[in-house]
Amino acid sequence: MQEEDIMSTKEKKGHMYTLALMVTSAAIGGTLQYGYNLAIMNAPTVFIQQFVNETFQERWGIQLGVYEVTLIWTFIVSVFSLGGFTGALIAGPMSVRFGRKKTMLLNNVFLFSSSLLALLSRTAKSFEMIIISRFLVGINAGISMNVQPMYFGESAPKHLRGAVSLSSAVFTSFGLVLGQVVSLREVLGSEPCWQYLLASNAIPGFIQLLTLPWFPESPRYLLIDCGDKEACLMALRRLRGCEVQRDELDEILQEQNETKGERAKQPWELFTDRSVRWQLISVAVLSSAMQLCGNDTIYFYASYVFQEAGISAGQIQYVTIGTGMCEFTACIMCNLLIERLGRKLMLMGGYVLMAGWAVVFTVALSLENIVTWMPYMSMTCIFTYILSFGMGPAGVTGILPTEIFNQTARPAAYMTAGSLMWLNLFVIGMIFPFLVFGTLLLCAIWGCMPPDCFIYLDGST
Repeated sequence: MQEEDIMSTKEKKGHMYTLALMVTSAAIGGTLQYGYNLAIMNAPTVFIQQFVNETFQERWGIQLGVYEVTLIWTFIVSVFSLGGFTGALIAGPMSVRFGRKKTMLLNNVFLFSSSLLALLSRTAKSFEMIIISRFLVGINAGISMNVQPMYFGESAPKHLRGAVSLSSAVFTSFGLVLGQVVSLREVLGSEPCWQYLLASNAIPGFIQLLTLPWFPESPRYLLIDCGDKEACLMALRRLRGCEVQRDELDEILQEQNETKGERAKQPWELFTDRSVRWQLISVAVLSSAMQLCGNDTIYFYASYVFQEAGISAGQIQYVTIGTGMCEFTACIMCNLLIERLGRKLMLMGGYVLMAGWAVVFTVALSLENIVTWMPYMSMTCIFTYILSFGMGPAGVTGILPTEIFNQTARPAAYMTAGSLMWLNLFVIGMIFPFLVFGTLLLCAIWGCMPPDCFIYLDGST
C-alpha cells in the first residue's frame, strides 16, 4: 500500500512538472507578449514623438503641432490593435492547418520581423518602420491570444483545465510588469535606448522557439482533427508523466464521436447555428466588454492618466509598475479561486466593482483642485479598478470559448471573440487621448481645473 502511494506521488509530481514547463514555454512567447507590448509603449512616448517631429522637419521642413503629433502617436500605438485583429482572423485557420503548437512556433516569424524593423527604425530615420513593426507584433499577439488558450485547454486534465487556461491571463499580467520594469529610465526607457526597448520583445520569442518543440501537440487536436490515436496517447503520457487514465481518454473519444465527419466551422457558420447562439452571444459581449471598459488603455497612456491624478512627472514610471503588479496579483488570486467560486460570480463581481470605482474616480478628478487629498483618492481608484479587472474579466473571459464550444467550433469562436476584442481595443486606443483632452477642456470651462493644466499636457505629448 505504501509503495502504491509513493508511486502515485511520483506520478503526480511528474505530471505537474511536465505540465508546468509546457505552460511556461508556450506562454513566455505567447500571451506574455501581449502584456509586454502594451507596457513598453508608455515610457518612450516623448522620445518617439520627438523622433516623428524631427523626421518631418528633415524630409519636408514641416514643424508639426501638438494635435498632429498626438494623432500620429495615437496611430502608432493603436495599429498594434489592427495587427491583433489580423492575427485573430488568421489564428483559426492556422491552428486547424498546422496544429496548436506549430502555429505558436510559426508565429515567431511576425515577432522577429517586428523586432528587426523597430531596431533599425532610428538608423533609417523612418517612423513608418515603427508603425509596421507595431502592426506585425500585433499579429503575433493576436495569434497567441487565440491559440495559446486552446492549446492549454485541450492539453490540461479536466480538474486543472480552468487553472491552466487561466495561466494565460497570469502571464499577460506578468508581461505587463516585465515591460514596465524594462521601460524604466535606468534600464531601456531612456532617449538613447528606445529602439532597443521596442526590439526587446524578441527575447521571450527566442526562448519559446528553443523550448516549445520539446513538448507534444494538443492531444485533442491529434485525435479529433488528425485522427491519430497513437500520437494522442503518446502526447497524453508525456504531459501526464504516467499512463493515461481511462476516463480521460473516454472523454476525448466521446467528443470525437460527436464531431465525427464534421470539418472545422467558419465564423459565419456559428452565426447561423442555433445550437451555439447563446454561447456565441455570451463570448461576443464579454470579449467586447473586456476592452470597452478601458483597462488596457491605462497601460497605453499611463502617463496621461497619472498626470491627471496629480502624480509628479518624476514618479510616474515607478507608480505605473504598481498598476501591473495589481493585475498580476489579482490574476494569481483569480487562478486560485476560479474553481471554488465559479466563472459567473467572478465576472459579475469584477464588473460591478469596476463600475463602482470608475464613479468614485470621476468624482475624485472633479474635486482634485478643491480637496487637497483627492489626488491620492484618484490614484487609489486606478489601482482598485485594475485589481477588480484582474480578479474577474481579465482571467475568465479568455477561457470561455475553450469550455463552452466543441472542437470543431472552438477555432471559429476564438476568431470571433478575438476580432471583437482587438477592434474594440483599437477604437478605445484611438479616442482615449482626445477624450482626456476633451475632459480637461470641460473641466477648465467649469472651473474644476486651472488653465495651465493644458501646458502640462502639451509638454508631455
